[in-house]
Amino acid sequence: MLGLSAVAALPLLAGCDDVDLVSDETVEAMGLEAWADIRRSSPVAANDDLQAALNQVSTGLLQAANEVPDAWEVLVFRGPEINAFALPGRKIGVYEGMFGVVANEDQLAAIVGHEIGHLQAEHSQERMNAQVAKGWGLRALSLVLQLGEVEYAAEIAAALGIGVQYGLVLPYSRRQELEADRLGLLTMAGAGFRPEQAVALWQRMDAAISDRAPEFLATHPAPQSRIAEIEAMLAELR
Repeated sequence: MLGLSAVAALPLLAGCDDVDLVSDETVEAMGLEAWADIRRSSPVAANDDLQAALNQVSTGLLQAANEVPDAWEVLVFRGPEINAFALPGRKIGVYEGMFGVVANEDQLAAIVGHEIGHLQAEHSQERMNAQVAKGWGLRALSLVLQLGEVEYAAEIAAALGIGVQYGLVLPYSRRQELEADRLGLLTMAGAGFRPEQAVALWQRMDAAISDRAPEFLATHPAPQSRIAEIEAMLAELR
């Protein structure tokens, strides 16, 4: 039988993106653990030129986003994957394969700016809280409310099987993707990069997908309509 706390929580389930079941500290700890796992299993690229280019672009973007670059870790990982990812804890990874798609530093800035946008908008936290709320429904929500202890969020997340791999497997929602795009464009403009190059980037991405295996950006869907959305954002920026 559900307690009064569960009944009181009913309105929250309708908008589970706003349900704060898992603390920011827990989400960041999971992100750092995932990053450590990636560092152990995926070698960092030995190409100093690629890392230098990524450092230069990311430093400018982070400064424009009012972040402290030294507090972030942004690395090039070895591998042909056309992929990039961001993890809570201020970690961003870009695979070597991505550099075969971007044509200039502005397009690289579109990739990195997008990932910074995801982290600044706390999309991982939203996604994890939504999954907890949807997965266990009133039972999970009632349990959390009755316990009233933030630290239990980690145990609930583990029980749901959404531990360190969570941020690498499930896709972002369309709303989150577009929000990250918008934030990325604004950051690009603030850093002196050309936001319009984001359109050329996604055109090159689309061509790359048709020629390669569909591992491309498993957590970052890029339908044709996305290009139109970015063009509309650029019109607003102008």
